[in-house]
Amino acid sequence: MKKHEYPDLGETLYEEVLPNGLSVLVAVKPGFRKNAAFFATRYGGADRRFKVNGEWIDTPAGVAHFLEHKMFDMPDGRNVLSDFAALGASPNAFTGAGLTAYYFTGSENFMDNLRLLLTYVSTPYYTDESVAKEQGIIAQEIRMGEDSPGYAGYFQLMSALYDRHPIRENIAGSVESIAQITPETLYHCHSVFYHPSNMALCCVGDVDPEAIAAAAREILPDTPGEKPERDYGAPETLLPGRKRVEKTMSVSAPQFLLGVKLPYLSDGAARERQKLLAELAGECLLGKSSAFYNDLYAKGLLTGDFSVENDSAAGTAALFFGAQSRDPDAVAEAVHEAVSGVALHGLDKDALERCRRAKYGRLLGSLDSFSAYAVSLAESRLDGWNALDAFAALESVTLAECEAFLCENLTRERLALSVIRPNA
Repeated sequence: MKKHEYPDLGETLYEEVLPNGLSVLVAVKPGFRKNAAFFATRYGGADRRFKVNGEWIDTPAGVAHFLEHKMFDMPDGRNVLSDFAALGASPNAFTGAGLTAYYFTGSENFMDNLRLLLTYVSTPYYTDESVAKEQGIIAQEIRMGEDSPGYAGYFQLMSALYDRHPIRENIAGSVESIAQITPETLYHCHSVFYHPSNMALCCVGDVDPEAIAAAAREILPDTPGEKPERDYGAPETLLPGRKRVEKTMSVSAPQFLLGVKLPYLSDGAARERQKLLAELAGECLLGKSSAFYNDLYAKGLLTGDFSVENDSAAGTAALFFGAQSRDPDAVAEAVHEAVSGVALHGLDKDALERCRRAKYGRLLGSLDSFSAYAVSLAESRLDGWNALDAFAALESVTLAECEAFLCENLTRERLALSVIRPNA
């Protein structure tokens, strides 16, 4: 395996692309007992229409998430969650818009747990009875999600920003769409997306990189699969489909998300740099250490839960800001005024450097969370960049770039507002 040293970060990373196309990355942490392994496929809730063997396939919304739920069942009737528990590991999984991941954390029996992880994720097993049972479980999960204000506010914003892209819809699908899922649907999508050349295996801990690669070669298929072509619909402009959306729910105070679509860049490293630029510029202008936030907090227009977040998945990129507020429209207007101030006076250079150091510190601290570290390695590899390059990319972002980013993207025409208000 290739060995990469990052002396400034104190990190050593091993990597190899196996003959079957699987990317294996191992961050070795000598002397630590804890460990983590993360096995991910580039397949998520937005990947509903795809082309394989020259044929376009349409699938119901929610298949990727449904697969995640069903992968823990084995043909011999075992549920591997109990097997992990017996080996002293804590397993879990999640589905995003463009990725599905399975992982475990532990402090012992690493190789046994790794072999179990590789085995069950590569062993599909679905029956009519188990699918029907899971449809009821996921339908309940969907209804619970619809009752969550934060969840509802996010998808309300996505549906305002995007006219057609499936990113605007629930990753879990709808009660109606999951009713269309059959064992045949699951087997087909597993064969299309769960082949090694569409996946990444990332491990962190005091572990043996060569033994990890050997286990992957032994357990997984030995040939690459066809990489599917994805279709997310006709291209959309950077303008939102709707400028403002609102609904009422059982909340104690109004909640909002203010968001903007960003260009989706073709190069993975460029996408990551844009993400860091967006977060740094947004934090400097609007974050909790900014004059903007402190002024609106003093006026009672913002609460302590205010956040600045960037999201990039499945051919989309967006920056959004959210919190509770008694007057979301007043906050949105204040954002417009703050951006106008950047156009006239620029950003505070010292404030930007404080935000950069804080961001750098958070990135550095994430390397101590082995599960978060493994997640970032896998997500970055599947997106075409290296997670450890984020530190240099962050340092390279300039004041002028941040100012230009804010003035070009956070315009009145581009921003959309999602509001959840209390029931009358």
